[in-house]
Amino acid sequence: MENAPTLAGVHHLKLPVRDIKRSLAWYESRLGYGVMIEFVEEGTLMGVGMRHPRGGPDLALRLDPERAEAAAGFDYFAIGVPDRAALDDLAGRLTGMGESHAGVHFASIGWILPDLHDPDGHEVRFYTIEQHTDASELTTVHDPRETAERRERELGRRPG
Repeated sequence: MENAPTLAGVHHLKLPVRDIKRSLAWYESRLGYGVMIEFVEEGTLMGVGMRHPRGGPDLALRLDPERAEAAAGFDYFAIGVPDRAALDDLAGRLTGMGESHAGVHFASIGWILPDLHDPDGHEVRFYTIEQHTDASELTTVHDPRETAERRERELGRRPG
């Protein structure tokens, strides 16, 4: 679209949490995030902004227990991972840390690692930037999960 505004990607993602310190520890230990800014209001730590050392999107956590509970279980975003090999490595890391997830799977455009949940129950998904399907034009996927599983079987690929 010629008259679309200029944008520059995602600035940061923000999640409501019930316990800032618990969630911060999880994102630091599981995904390698580090705090770059703290938001203290009337002496209480209410939020943090985090940066990832190897390319992940900036992530913010905000103390908001009611919204955290309401948002639990939904996958608001998918964090990009370069390729299938990096996704397999991440799945292995998470498994080694005792985290439950659905493993690496063939998806509509690339490969996906779904069903990882943070301490508040937010689903954190990972999707490869590497693609196995050309998505440069409008693509309609009917029954995405079933279609991906069928294509994975047809190609002789096993789920991760």
